[in-house]
Amino acid sequence: MKINKRTDIGIIVSVSAEGSMLCRNLGRKTRAGGLYYEGSLSGKQVMLTVSGIGKVNAAHAATRLIHNFSPAVIMNIGIGGAYPSSGLKIGDIAVAEKEIYGDEGVLLKDGFHGTDLICIPLVKKGRKRYFNEFPLDKSYVRKSVSAASCFTPHVSRKGSFLTVSACTGTRKRAIELEYRFGAICENMEGAAIAHICTLYGVPVIEMRGISNIVEDRDRSKWNITLAAENCQKAALECIRAI
Repeated sequence: MKINKRTDIGIIVSVSAEGSMLCRNLGRKTRAGGLYYEGSLSGKQVMLTVSGIGKVNAAHAATRLIHNFSPAVIMNIGIGGAYPSSGLKIGDIAVAEKEIYGDEGVLLKDGFHGTDLICIPLVKKGRKRYFNEFPLDKSYVRKSVSAASCFTPHVSRKGSFLTVSACTGTRKRAIELEYRFGAICENMEGAAIAHICTLYGVPVIEMRGISNIVEDRDRSKWNITLAAENCQKAALECIRAI
């Protein structure tokens, strides 16, 4: 059942820790088939939902938000891993200029190819065809980078994000992926949310706090708490700015 209520900003996090600071100022409600945190942040009406990890959960959450609450914009925030050559460090903020599916396509002897190889777009909208890449709204990207830049000494940087089904756990694979896609940051949800938002014509903002460098997996080097907190602080500044 559609809820006839429009919200200014819909926020999607994959796990509760990625939105815990924001949720302290929002009321918790279970409605429309999911758990939502609803309230006002910086004078904007906000609806935050926890999607669960992965592309399907993220796409489902984005669809629910759009159908039930008609957000003017959707923000996807959380943590992510920075690729070795990105220049990002733990605690820095990455802002997506575009989202790329890293798994959809064809694997041949010469390597991976996107869905353009089989000439079947993931989305057709008017004359536009979207294969593996979904560009994000440039004006929101600028505002997001500006908002995130207040967190000195932490850096904010914009670039391409890569969405994968299996997190990268070796430096060799990380170097291969960043070279192939020109990405600065890896995650498991962003392209699916950008995909859904493209279908419905809803602009999307994606910001990630860097919890780790994508290399040979070693959780002792990670700082998930710092990454999640910094991303939420940047998101709050972004909410004030848009």
